[in-house]
Amino acid sequence: MNEIGVKIKHIRKLKGFSQEELAEAAKVNLRTIQRIENNESEPRGKTLILLCEVLEINTEDILDYGKQIDKSYLVLFHLSVITFLAIPIGNIIIPLILWVNKKDKIIGLKKIGANLLNFQIIWSIVAFLFLTAFAVAKIMHYTYSSILLYIFIALYSMNIVLPIIFALKTKSGETENLYPNIATVIK
Repeated sequence: MNEIGVKIKHIRKLKGFSQEELAEAAKVNLRTIQRIENNESEPRGKTLILLCEVLEINTEDILDYGKQIDKSYLVLFHLSVITFLAIPIGNIIIPLILWVNKKDKIIGLKKIGANLLNFQIIWSIVAFLFLTAFAVAKIMHYTYSSILLYIFIALYSMNIVLPIIFALKTKSGETENLYPNIATVIK
């Protein structure tokens, strides 16, 4: 638990706040921020909630009750998307199973998982629409139907390459939301 101050300091710096700015925005005494960041005291109750609101983080994420860091699971999670090559909509089903089983046990998985699943749902819909449009255009003998096929192939390839890149980034320690946030289906 004495890592809370280190986490708050790290997040504060990532967000570009000085101690004074954080104290002012959270309506907390500057000395309180200094004590927390030096691990002289732990934020409790209202102070913790105010700090988390300003830093735009969940209190559960900062406290990490019973959670652990598991980069190898996060790497496997990203690579599980590629199962769509063998299982139709495996890019949603397998990551969803992995996410539901461990989202409350691994630090960062809840947010990363929601980001990945939202992207995969949108990707699946868009890829299906392009494939369907290609099939209809081919049946109707439209001249430029092959363009739709090329777009589908590009989307398909992207969903093989991106998970590999993001797995490598995760392995090297970058555990941010890597997929573009197109729409929020799962929170």
